[in-house]
Amino acid sequence: MKLEGKVAIVTGASANIGGTLARGLAREGAKVACNDINPETAQNTADMIVREGGEAMIIPGDVTDESFVKSAVQQVIDKWGHVDILVNNAVKFITKGILDMSTEEFNEQMQIITTGAFLFSKYTAQEMIKAGNGGAMVNILSTAAWQGQPGNIGYCTGKSAMINFTRSAAMEFAEHHIRVNAITPTATMPDDPAKRAMMDNYIASGKWKDQKFPLIMPFTEVAPMKEVPGPSDYVPTLILLVSEDGRMINGTNISVDAGATAKYWLWNPK
Repeated sequence: MKLEGKVAIVTGASANIGGTLARGLAREGAKVACNDINPETAQNTADMIVREGGEAMIIPGDVTDESFVKSAVQQVIDKWGHVDILVNNAVKFITKGILDMSTEEFNEQMQIITTGAFLFSKYTAQEMIKAGNGGAMVNILSTAAWQGQPGNIGYCTGKSAMINFTRSAAMEFAEHHIRVNAITPTATMPDDPAKRAMMDNYIASGKWKDQKFPLIMPFTEVAPMKEVPGPSDYVPTLILLVSEDGRMINGTNISVDAGATAKYWLWNPK
């Protein structure tokens, strides 16, 4: 129980990566506040945490709304007295390229990824500094932050911006013993067997080839390790970064991508 007595906030705590990270924190003893713009989504993750023996609450709302973020952090303080961990994971997927995407869509996606992280980092850090016990923040990136991807301009740009946001925030908060790091996931297969089977069937059908810019394809054909992670594969790295085991890790990124960003583009491991 490496996080016993700790309180965590996870934004974008849906059933896939965010929800899995929230459950992973709870299994290590943390009390977890689950955020999502959809209250039902946040509640589903919180319910799973409780069923697994953990403690959770929900703080549903829009991460780009400053008044909401202030209120959400205060709700956590009112309930549990402090906050020690923040995971910035909220995102909206709008898979469009420059020629197809409206300015409004681009701004919306950028705000959710970057402004959302800015606001939650700001108001969470204020409480951490006030308490004087330090803390840990983790920003969830993507291999799309490090590689050019057609037809996904807002996501790639927003996630890339979070690389240096992580470094800058880490330097600003270092004197307060608040560490800020990032994790880079990649194309992720669901942990749920039924959802994984649906994905496998979709890939096998070849329908992904009909997309203008295929974002789903036979990952195992090009992945260096002939497989890609599931959401649960990101949990151990998160626990490392927010626990005492990672107390000297600050301002950096750990890629949990089965070697995706390390691969030379022309090389096909098949």
